[in-house]
Amino acid sequence: MSFAIIETGGKQYKVSASNILKVERLNITKGEKVEFKKVLLVSDDKTTEVGNPTVNGATVEGLLLDNIKDKKIIVFKKRRRQNSRKRYGHRQLLSKVQITKILKGGKIVSEIKKDKIKLSNESKSVKKSSAKKEKVLNKPVEKKTTVKTKGKK
Repeated sequence: MSFAIIETGGKQYKVSASNILKVERLNITKGEKVEFKKVLLVSDDKTTEVGNPTVNGATVEGLLLDNIKDKKIIVFKKRRRQNSRKRYGHRQLLSKVQITKILKGGKIVSEIKKDKIKLSNESKSVKKSSAKKEKVLNKPVEKKTTVKTKGKK
């Protein structure tokens, strides 16, 4: 199995073809290609090449799937015995990237098939919502009838 270790946003990631990872926000639009040039290590089935600090001629290509926000984290600051409390939240800006190719010296080490690219989840959500609507519309409406009975005296 071939993989590479890249650096982006001050963090290091182990990636292989078809991986989807969340990295710090990249200033490009959805659906564009991303090229990571800071490749620290490249490994294919036979050889492993470690950079000093980066591997010369190695790049990793990806496709930006979406720009998103991470889950909210709560920041709570308190000074004891002074009735001083501060609470606020933070949502980190992230980009979802799918790795498409790993290149070393212009040669392809690993590549994803075109049918495996997951560009967006919009089509799935549209299909699910329309299917739910159809189920609701096709359901027959039953009228409720109540029968009053006299209670014991």
